[in-house]
Amino acid sequence: MVFKLHACTGHPKKELPACSIRRELEEELGIVLPKDTFELLFIFLQECVINDGNFINNEFNDVYLVTTLDPIPLEAFTLQESEVSAVKYLSYDEYRSFLAKEDPEYVPYDVNGQYGQLFDIVAQRYNQKTMDRSLALQKKIRRYASVPLNAELSGLSNGDREALLLVIKAAKVIDEIFYLQVWYNNPALRDWLKEHAASSELDKLKWIYYSINKSPWSCLDENEAFLTTADSTVRLLSKPAKQVNGWKGIEYKAAFPMQKPPGANFYPPDMDKKEFDLWKSSLSKDEKEEATGFFNVIKRKSQFSLDKALSISSDESNSNAVKPVHDLFIVPYSQEYRALLTEAAELLHKAGNFTSSPSLRKLLQSKAEAFLSNDYYDSDIAWMELDSKLDVTIGPYETYEDTLFGYKATFEAFIGIRDDEATAQLKLFGDNLQVLEQNLPLDTIYKSQDVIAAPIRVIQLVYNAGDVKGPQTVAFNLPNDERIVKDRGTSMVMLKNVSEAKFEHILQPIAAGCISGKQRGLVDFDSFFTHTICHECCHGIGPHTITLPNGQKSTVRLELQELHSALEEAKADIVGLWALKFFIDQDLLPKDLVKSMYVSFLAGCFRSVRFGLEEAHGKGQALQFNWLFEKGAFVLHHDETFSVDFTKVEDAVESLSREILTIQAKGDKPTARSLMDRYCKMTDPLKAALQRLENNQVPVDIVPMFPIADLIRE
Repeated sequence: MVFKLHACTGHPKKELPACSIRRELEEELGIVLPKDTFELLFIFLQECVINDGNFINNEFNDVYLVTTLDPIPLEAFTLQESEVSAVKYLSYDEYRSFLAKEDPEYVPYDVNGQYGQLFDIVAQRYNQKTMDRSLALQKKIRRYASVPLNAELSGLSNGDREALLLVIKAAKVIDEIFYLQVWYNNPALRDWLKEHAASSELDKLKWIYYSINKSPWSCLDENEAFLTTADSTVRLLSKPAKQVNGWKGIEYKAAFPMQKPPGANFYPPDMDKKEFDLWKSSLSKDEKEEATGFFNVIKRKSQFSLDKALSISSDESNSNAVKPVHDLFIVPYSQEYRALLTEAAELLHKAGNFTSSPSLRKLLQSKAEAFLSNDYYDSDIAWMELDSKLDVTIGPYETYEDTLFGYKATFEAFIGIRDDEATAQLKLFGDNLQVLEQNLPLDTIYKSQDVIAAPIRVIQLVYNAGDVKGPQTVAFNLPNDERIVKDRGTSMVMLKNVSEAKFEHILQPIAAGCISGKQRGLVDFDSFFTHTICHECCHGIGPHTITLPNGQKSTVRLELQELHSALEEAKADIVGLWALKFFIDQDLLPKDLVKSMYVSFLAGCFRSVRFGLEEAHGKGQALQFNWLFEKGAFVLHHDETFSVDFTKVEDAVESLSREILTIQAKGDKPTARSLMDRYCKMTDPLKAALQRLENNQVPVDIVPMFPIADLIRE
């Protein structure tokens, strides 16, 4: 079933398209459908003149698709005589044919124009062969190498072993929250795919690839959908209309958008930036901070009214579902995810009672309280002060999923065993953050005078959950709360067994395929891991809280909005490379690291860009590679391998570091946009390298498996 809607815009009291189509369907056909039946396919501008020139049509049309398993009986419809003369079923080929012939019985649409997308979408969705889909999914899955990650538990006390079991259970609850944060119907789709994974080889492949991405959108393909609504959950709507003897109701496929929602499930799907900014301008200072804060979602008042109205009657709904002038409101995470956060909090409290580590007990109990109060300040301080063999990071942190603004934090969990020897070796980096800050390639007026040394912990990862989809992180630097960064700095955690797995399974094969023979041997694990450390350290230096030209205090995140994540990743990367050279010049690191760090960084560029340019790390890496290539620091040879020009790379690294740091210091979003538009591209040299790696079937990333966690659960 295809529904076309004349979208009303520009009037504060007009309904939004998603609301209007549900209401129009009820009023004109007598069918009441929930919101998850409607899949928005596309929006197009229709311009035509009909009725012998008496009617000029110039409007935007929203085209929705409803996918049912069987036709709705015609006798189930109640037609509004003033609007609808008849209802009948046509195949999409018949419908296209009538439109192409301009049959006068049908509202005219140009099938060779934008409306023709409808027929292309339907044909592609239902005519693709099972074998072709299976092969395509197999190819996608092969981009990931499954790697078991192990860690030694002998250093844990009996109490910590009990706590570990409970924290893993809490992490699985966190996983549930993340699925919901990505898209409102995501948990139902996951359960459906898992339930049917054994039905066929294709269903098995769907489930495997979905499990890697934790959504129907592929992380490595710029969030392109690898499933369609035709693959989705089947639901039964038993009372959608008047009753028909022998008819059990509508069985339909729960719809999901082909384009991943930029605001994930943090905002109404039909909200745009303009509406949000207009609403925000009406708020008080404290309310604005809350609206742009990490730990809440934004909802729509009229959507609640509509859902309630449709459950009562169409007469009442006519007065209740108009869009108010300011239709948005704030819901804290502690309320939105109340049931799940309560369950996780109980598990963390129990774990805290078992552990023998006072600092871990404080962290687990304060984090449990934060889940229910929505105030994460004290628990993040407790996380920074953690000094325990069992290392736990759990809560809402990163904002990559919110590509609309970069405001909202997703839940995640990393559980590991501290590597004491490796942690002791890294004290150099945390102790020299203030020195790095004062020597940054940045005007002195923008430098902070009170950077706090970042504690560094190295762990062997035992289990992760939540926002750990697709490419796996090798380290993280938290918290992201600017209040804490300003007052206490940050802490970082290095995942050493993840780094080792990536180096062995990915970076070494990349070096073999893309780095020139003379420099290939310079790619080594120590350089790769040391730069990762510097990357995380450099998140803690440079501009964070800033003063705008008008004297107003702000933050880099608020000023750069959706550009912040990618630019911050690029900053940490390139300034991290600059910092390594600085340490070498100060005789704090060996001089024989110079060449290997630059060549290992070059190989790492190809690794990160393969994540896709919709992902913050991949986008930031493309910016760096293209800048350094343009400056002659990276050189492409006739055999399509690359090398580093050691005479040019130092200046190129410093110039890009200065450019990014200055943009952040000024909160200069237009310049940031210009920089990223110019350099965040899949250029020909990058394309050539990535094609070479694809031909050699080099994995893009790893899928971690956690045998220790599985044993503990038994």
